[in-house]
Amino acid sequence: MDVSVRLKIKALYNGLSAKEQSIANYILENPISVAHNSISDLSAELDVAGSTLFQFAKKLGYSGFKELKMALLIQENNFPTTSIHENIEADDNELTIAQKVFDSNIKTLTDTKKILKLNDLKKAAEIISKSNILYFFGIGGSEILAKDAYHKFLRSPILVRHSTDYHMQLMEASLLTAQDCAICISHTGNSKETIKIAEIVKKAGAKVIVITSHASSPLAKIGDVVFISISEEIKFHSEALSSRISQLSILDSLYVILMFMNQEKSKETLSKVRHNILEVKK
Repeated sequence: MDVSVRLKIKALYNGLSAKEQSIANYILENPISVAHNSISDLSAELDVAGSTLFQFAKKLGYSGFKELKMALLIQENNFPTTSIHENIEADDNELTIAQKVFDSNIKTLTDTKKILKLNDLKKAAEIISKSNILYFFGIGGSEILAKDAYHKFLRSPILVRHSTDYHMQLMEASLLTAQDCAICISHTGNSKETIKIAEIVKKAGAKVIVITSHASSPLAKIGDVVFISISEEIKFHSEALSSRISQLSILDSLYVILMFMNQEKSKETLSKVRHNILEVKK
């Protein structure tokens, strides 16, 4: 499935230079104009060299600016020009607000699904499956996701660990071995605490799986496998909130893939967990 220009820009935006961000903003705001104008016209309009536009297109994964324009034309023909995610307005009633939040979350899931790669899912699942211990790391809102993943993966045949306290996380990261794996979660990918943990994990020789919304972030550059969550921002609803939905889905996907890779052991683990939980519930 082809990934739209908008999604590619969204994933890389945080790591772009100021000049590149201005080009990105112009393309996002004027996709039709960009698709129908020459590189010299756009160069004059943006006051940048043609070579800068060419390099920007290369950074997005295109062979040149002509291929970027073609992608914009295809996008123009295949997608509505008006986003279904209009900003929440002051006169919106409660139902309309809720519907817009739901629409934003649905779009986040759809966009993130489009950029999932088979090789990344396979590689991450194999790394986890072969690990002695799987650790989950995250700070703030990402810690909540890490805790949810820990709760989920406890049902798997893999030994998992997670601590809510950052100092405990640092201690755990320090004790990892080359046979272990860590999943590090950060929306921005710029969390100094999470980057520090990932660096410690990497130094220990353990594998690092990163889940973030920014492909060019410092944390993403450390990962052996990187999953990008695309998110939409609407008024009073930050993209960090909607990215949580897609990041949970990435973790859910890895959990289900892992369980199918180890079906017999997974059945045994699930049986033990369910038996003891049911004993308490009686």
